[in-house]
Amino acid sequence: MALTREQMAQRVAREMQDGYYVNLGIGIPTLVANYIPDGMEVMLQSENGLLGMGPFPTEDTIDADMINAGKQTVTARIGASIFSSAESFAMIRGGHVDLTVLGAFEVDVQGNIASWMIPGKLVKGMGGAMDLVAGAENIIVIMTHASKDGESKLLSQCSLPLTGANCIKRVLTDLAYLEIENGAFVLKERAPGVSVEEIMSKTAGKLIVPDHVPEMHFQ
Repeated sequence: MALTREQMAQRVAREMQDGYYVNLGIGIPTLVANYIPDGMEVMLQSENGLLGMGPFPTEDTIDADMINAGKQTVTARIGASIFSSAESFAMIRGGHVDLTVLGAFEVDVQGNIASWMIPGKLVKGMGGAMDLVAGAENIIVIMTHASKDGESKLLSQCSLPLTGANCIKRVLTDLAYLEIENGAFVLKERAPGVSVEEIMSKTAGKLIVPDHVPEMHFQ
């Protein structure tokens, strides 16, 4: 079975480390905040100018003016800091974000990522993805393995306009966890019940499969 959105977020949350400053992109990445291990100190950064995002608000704590980059209402945890978008991007461009988690349309074997536009479709803007992939050393892409029509999103070469080049090293999909090494995807883990053969059939780019590929485990 393919991973649910919540399981994908839970698996990525295992990559967190104590003391990290983390930027979560819109969509599935925002769910990662719900699975940060208890007792771990992680500061979540939103590129619109909030460092120290808390959990999503309840009906009685909602504040329409407190939003993240995806225009979702959020809360601020104790110790949070609010500043201008310009200062937020200075933090990103200065390399002060320890981990970035973002979605993508395509990723290829050279570590290129296409995440900001599909030609012919309405584009509201590129957001901060280009700055994030350029300013962060530690990036995890979280996305579905294939499109709705079954086309692979893990390619030999991205076909859509690039967000960044040679910058992605780790990808978590609904089928597998992979790392990019020497011009190939290396299969590290697979979703529970998903066969290696299925992953191979849905990966268009070069795929290296070790002798043993463990299944992910969830509580």
